[in-house]
Amino acid sequence: MAHSDTLPAGPDLTKGVPLSSVPATGVLAGHVEGNPVLLVRMDDGLHAVSGLCTHYGAPLADGLVVDDEIRCPWHHACFSLRTGAALRAPAFAALTTWRVEIVGETVFVRDAEKTEQPMRASTLPNQPGRILIIGGGAAGFAAAERLRDLGYSGALSMLSADASAPYDRPNLSKDYLAGTAPEDWIPLRGPKFYANRQIDLRLGCDVTAIDTGAREVLTGSGERLAYDVLLIATGAAPRRLPIPGFDLPNVFMLRSLADARSIIEACQGATSVALIGAGFIGMEAAAALRARGLQVHVVAPEDVPLERALGREVGGFLAGLHQEQGVAFHLRSEAKGFDGKTLTLADDTRIAADLLIVGAGVAPRTELAATAGLAVQDGILVDPCLQTSVAGHFAAGDVARYRYGADLIRVEHWVHAQRQGQAAAANMLGAGRAFTDVPYFWTHHYGLDLRYTGYAHGWDEVRIDGALAKRDFTARYFRAGELVAAASVGRDLENLTIEATLQG
Repeated sequence: MAHSDTLPAGPDLTKGVPLSSVPATGVLAGHVEGNPVLLVRMDDGLHAVSGLCTHYGAPLADGLVVDDEIRCPWHHACFSLRTGAALRAPAFAALTTWRVEIVGETVFVRDAEKTEQPMRASTLPNQPGRILIIGGGAAGFAAAERLRDLGYSGALSMLSADASAPYDRPNLSKDYLAGTAPEDWIPLRGPKFYANRQIDLRLGCDVTAIDTGAREVLTGSGERLAYDVLLIATGAAPRRLPIPGFDLPNVFMLRSLADARSIIEACQGATSVALIGAGFIGMEAAAALRARGLQVHVVAPEDVPLERALGREVGGFLAGLHQEQGVAFHLRSEAKGFDGKTLTLADDTRIAADLLIVGAGVAPRTELAATAGLAVQDGILVDPCLQTSVAGHFAAGDVARYRYGADLIRVEHWVHAQRQGQAAAANMLGAGRAFTDVPYFWTHHYGLDLRYTGYAHGWDEVRIDGALAKRDFTARYFRAGELVAAASVGRDLENLTIEATLQG
């Protein structure tokens, strides 16, 4: 996580600027009392909002304006330029709005206006009396937050098997694991948020069954909880490998905050770590653990890390960053066994490892849904509004499988899960809007961020514009001549623009 420390650019808006200097499109970036502020011309007059994204502090002046919205250059959060409202994840807090005054031909930006809105009084007709959310991850949290934002005033419970309140999972393999993110960055919201929003958050709550007929869920403690509408946001579970020694206490997965804490504790006094798998989480963890000074070995079956997702050139570029930092790769290799101190590969190569981290992918948690009679197929099947095969039962996040163009897909991206949760919330209240967001994720390695937008399963051509060696490029992925995705380094606005193009 990197908060922007850029000094505010542009004019001091409290001293006034010519009305003619505010562009017809885009924004005028300035500052008020040291705070970056954007001044924008809309069809109903001039508006001013704070210039830093409320997610990680990115400078919004570098983002993309689409109609009356501005999109963050780093993680593609979206805000209203009129009200400052956070419209789409990963940001949830609104931008501050500022009072604008026009005197003659001069525009002044004055005091900040209050942006923390109280829970909206309900104006919703026929709203469900009780909504249950199973899962406390990205989709579950975003759905609960959005339900209250939309004015839902009924009973709302979030049943999370996790011991920790909803947290910023992408950071677990990045700065948090590296030791550069403080603990207070990790929760998405503090305890008061749930109390103020009347969200009944139950931690360590295992749901063991869903009775769709009675509209009840059964918990591990034997409690029966009634609902009118249900959201299943159970996410995905790490795949375990049946390899001798992989059940030892110094073998870890990296999926939860508890996992990350256990790995950090195991790193104390350790000198060497081996990672099984060269996916995004494993590669980010490799970078984080190099930052802690550990010797890092990555074992993976493929020729080039991340080749399947990014192609040989971009995958090789990221692998090269790791090799420059001293990561040792054991490619075209598989693990055969671990004795707690030494990892043995299939070719009998031996790697000294004080701890092992297994990143062998994840599988959607569909058991509850399948047992309850919902249609499943490598995920819970949902319609365009994210409703399952049983009316009143929705699914969102890593567990949901839905139609995207000509493909039936399931996406394992944090931002996408949050946005599905937000869309499901609206549809649980009767909005009836199809979820059509373009998938987006970012990955962080040694201070470099790669941003990826689109869905490129089955791509057959990659065209790279720019120079990988200069860390300034966009790779575009095509299928049968059609642009389906893009990965960018150093070209944030271009990536946003491609996302908007793919959205159509």
